[in-house]
Amino acid sequence: MRPLKATAAAVTAALAAGVASVAAGRLASDAALKAAPGRPLPTEPRLTVHGTAAGQIMLTRDLASLRPGTYGLAGNGSHAVVGPVLPTAPHRPDTVVRRLERVTHGALGPRDRVWLTPNVHVGNPGSALGLDHADVDVPGELGALPAWFVPAVRETWIITVHGLGTTRELPLNIMGFLNRRHFPVLDLAYRGDLGAPRPPDGLNHLGQTEWRDLDAAIRYAVRYGAERVVLHGWSTGATMALRAALHSGLRDRISGLILDSPVLDWEATLRALARARHTPDALLPLAVRAAQGRTGLYGDRLAEATDPSRLTVPTLIFHGPDDEVAPWVLSRRMADRRPNLVALHTVEKAPHGAMWNADPEGYEEALRRFLTPLM
Repeated sequence: MRPLKATAAAVTAALAAGVASVAAGRLASDAALKAAPGRPLPTEPRLTVHGTAAGQIMLTRDLASLRPGTYGLAGNGSHAVVGPVLPTAPHRPDTVVRRLERVTHGALGPRDRVWLTPNVHVGNPGSALGLDHADVDVPGELGALPAWFVPAVRETWIITVHGLGTTRELPLNIMGFLNRRHFPVLDLAYRGDLGAPRPPDGLNHLGQTEWRDLDAAIRYAVRYGAERVVLHGWSTGATMALRAALHSGLRDRISGLILDSPVLDWEATLRALARARHTPDALLPLAVRAAQGRTGLYGDRLAEATDPSRLTVPTLIFHGPDDEVAPWVLSRRMADRRPNLVALHTVEKAPHGAMWNADPEGYEEALRRFLTPLM
């Protein structure tokens, strides 16, 4: 009997270990599949506020707090805008002083925990930028999709779509620039966003199903007067743009793509987010398999949309080597393979989805050059 008991115990232990591994893989995959809009990705460190003064804020010294450019600074119940590092301002060696542009809402005090976000603005195009706009509903396959429409005179519309960890407030960063150049802008909230339908399984599909909401936005734009559309997507929003350019029934109306920090390999992005949540490397393959089982994500389906040979319209990519979520090398490879169609604007020292934040002037000049022939 003892050998039988020992065998049974070993089998039970193996089964328990297997169940625990599956559960761990599922939990690790949540880093990507349950990334909440407006909440920081796990790659974004929490910083401590050490003090504020007139036009200045002192933060924990970190690679994040040393980034160049302009960012939102979000906390629990607060939002501010911080500008460049002020290297000559007095500070302790373990801190950094940045310019404090404004406090949008709430208050910042010593020991508050905050994080940098690409979302510089909060509110809507009217309250944040003083732009005339309309709140519209785009008919989608799961229900009405809320969107902001900023009218202008050109027949080429820009349709903007955010990605992981952000909201439709992110495109407000460039909306003033686009409005000054008279482009109508349709800024979309899609499934899983606040006010939009919930995905049937409650999970992000990293663009694989969400692109159909972008397709609905293209149909809306054409129905209301757009002769052509340019799709501007960040992160998985860029993935959605690539899929729409390949599969949309109105793809002939798409005259250009603007891809900011595009997710071109969902497995690499899922591993990066899971690793940032301190998932052991040995469990990362389980996280990928868990995501496949939960969502039907498979590499070949995304590879089709991100294949450079399938591109048919001018494409501008904003990306940089410091992106810890979506590998920059894949954007560089896409540009190298289609140099006649794809332009890569490399941005140094910028985190995922924040290429404008690191260099607003350079970003907008690249946009101007790209959009001028598409007007």
